[in-house]
Amino acid sequence: MTPPPFSQPPGYHRIEVVGSFEELVATPFANGVNARCWPRVLPGDFGEVVARLGAGDGIVAVDDARLRALALSAAGRAAVGVLLEDQRRLRAHDLAPVLNCIHGYPCAEEPGPVPTDVFSFHAYSATVEADTWLCTYHGWSSEGLRNDEARRRVDIPETRAELLRLYGGEDDGGFLEYLNENFYDLHYAPLPQARPFSFGLGNLWRIATDWLGSPVPPCIHRAPATQPGEPPRLLLIS
Repeated sequence: MTPPPFSQPPGYHRIEVVGSFEELVATPFANGVNARCWPRVLPGDFGEVVARLGAGDGIVAVDDARLRALALSAAGRAAVGVLLEDQRRLRAHDLAPVLNCIHGYPCAEEPGPVPTDVFSFHAYSATVEADTWLCTYHGWSSEGLRNDEARRRVDIPETRAELLRLYGGEDDGGFLEYLNENFYDLHYAPLPQARPFSFGLGNLWRIATDWLGSPVPPCIHRAPATQPGEPPRLLLIS
């Protein structure tokens, strides 16, 4: 089953929908907006590209040379043209995009009180000003969660008490450092009324990360839960 294309959630002011790549990169995030989406209906057969890449395990990075070497139909070549052009655009802005064919994600054997895998709603963090760029071309797309419909897991009293027990100390600066070092403070739980939304296929997203001094909160999102037998995801990330 293919996820629906992105449509602006009603009343959700944090997403700005734009009509071009130039608008996507135009200005830093401000005024509460923490995500920009360039909705697109892309030409080409991305399923054929995934099929030609063949079987794999885990997350497989696909470089430009491998894409160009694939034996494809005209529709498959059109899809490759899109993949190469998207990466060219991002590199021209001093970004380092990676195209991944994702057959599955690693999961923690003992997740503990706070799951920290990509299936958990989370935000990215950075030590300097930075954004994250995402596009799903094939397979299930990422999901987003409104900031006002989420709560940091470390702020849930029962979860925090369990983390304190594991830490073995006081709720002080050392404990906050412990939370940060283990990425616990970047994961969120949906509130009961939460309505996650799909990033959709083909849409290019620029989302805010958690960095010191950011004027907006980070964009909360997660990878889709994958099931055995489902086709791989083809994901661009930078």
